[in-house]
Amino acid sequence: MEDARPATAAADIGAAHAAVPECGAAPEALAGRDGAEAVSLDAGLSGGSASDGHTKVSESAFCASPEVGDAGCCLPPLTVLGLGTGDTALSPVHESLLRDAEVLVGGRRQLAAFRGHPARQVVIASPVTDALEAVARLREEGRRVVVLADGDPLFFGIGTRVARDFGPDAVRVVPSVSCLQAAAARLGMAWHDTVTVSMHGRDDWRPLAAAVLGGHPVCVLTDGVNTPDRIARHLLDRGVDWFRAHVFEDMGTVEEQAHDLSLAACAALDFGPCCTVLLVPQGEVRGPRTGMPDTFFAAEAGLLTKWPVRAVALAALRVNPADTVWDVGAGSGAMSVECAAVASRGSVWAVERDAARVVCVEENRRRMGAANIEVVHGDAPACLASLPTPDRVFMGGGLGGICADASCPVLHTVCERLAPGGRVVVACVLLGSLERALGVFRNLGWPAEVVCVQASVSSPLAGDMRLAAFNPVHLVSAARPQTGGQ
Repeated sequence: MEDARPATAAADIGAAHAAVPECGAAPEALAGRDGAEAVSLDAGLSGGSASDGHTKVSESAFCASPEVGDAGCCLPPLTVLGLGTGDTALSPVHESLLRDAEVLVGGRRQLAAFRGHPARQVVIASPVTDALEAVARLREEGRRVVVLADGDPLFFGIGTRVARDFGPDAVRVVPSVSCLQAAAARLGMAWHDTVTVSMHGRDDWRPLAAAVLGGHPVCVLTDGVNTPDRIARHLLDRGVDWFRAHVFEDMGTVEEQAHDLSLAACAALDFGPCCTVLLVPQGEVRGPRTGMPDTFFAAEAGLLTKWPVRAVALAALRVNPADTVWDVGAGSGAMSVECAAVASRGSVWAVERDAARVVCVEENRRRMGAANIEVVHGDAPACLASLPTPDRVFMGGGLGGICADASCPVLHTVCERLAPGGRVVVACVLLGSLERALGVFRNLGWPAEVVCVQASVSSPLAGDMRLAAFNPVHLVSAARPQTGGQ
């Protein structure tokens, strides 16, 4: 990457822009990728704008309702400027706004490309609030402030945060080519149906799980922690193997590298922090489904919630697409798969204490490609403390083996953690377990419903068929009140 020259003329601004690669970022984490640790108001010189006969953008075009500052004058607009990739030319509007800026705001990597510019510089570091407060003060002084962004500032960029904090009427967003557009152009691929997920500065994998199960191409924005290889390993661990990974490193710079890989090959490599990944479906797209036959699932010693019981239990749970679901005493994980099929934008946490059964849960997750199932190996209720608040809970292990007395610590913990309006369904084979579950709900003042599932399934006999009965299972369901205590 070449050193930037002073960006005081259109050619110099273009050269500085070429030195700034695009790297998709979340608004909160934008500055963290370049090592900035503080807000600096003295890194550059404070000076006025140059007037050299180039096209000048009228400030009146920036906001429909000009704001009035402390001095009673109209505040200058706050501009968020997308720089695009290094191989994307800036428009005359971009060049004019950069040339006339009195304050440049951005990450250290971005500002380094404009170090010869006479504008004062504000470094965006974590927390972003500090830099935005400095921007507000400088704007109150009447300074023309330009916030630098990568590509399209409203595409998982700082523009969203700026518009939210200052209001859309005070902000002018001037976009450039986004990393998704640039990557799709390199592949000659239409991108209008692509789902984009940012893993930059994030540890929530649910949006990625929902995206890969939709059958569309997926654009993933990465960082130094959530690199393309880590993302590939995460997906393969959950049986998601039907994508081709197109990885673009340092896109738009002389160091750019493009990779066309299987997920397995991608998982075996090491990638840097500035990558854009396009996952393109190849072959059959799997995913969790309801109504799978019992014979499909791996199960330890036949420990499996039979499909008629799963069907009724799923109806009793009333799972919504974005719900967080716990399956406590998951056994084989068959019920987890059913819930994952409905909670397509949420997550399912399969909790199991037996190591052999945990292996079955993981195998069934892989077979289904159920990316939204998380497996928890531990003893309840202790292991429940670290899990996210559930909207729905299924307890399939039976209370007889979980607690030896009427206190039912696991069920009590579940009820304490359940979100207001959430539902819990307990599967009881033993009558003692049914009595204990009803006692817990009675003490909490939660109305409970009981459904006895008595199903018989056909099996061959003497050239004909007979009906073989399953053991009856009582499903006890209750809902936590929306308001008030328990």
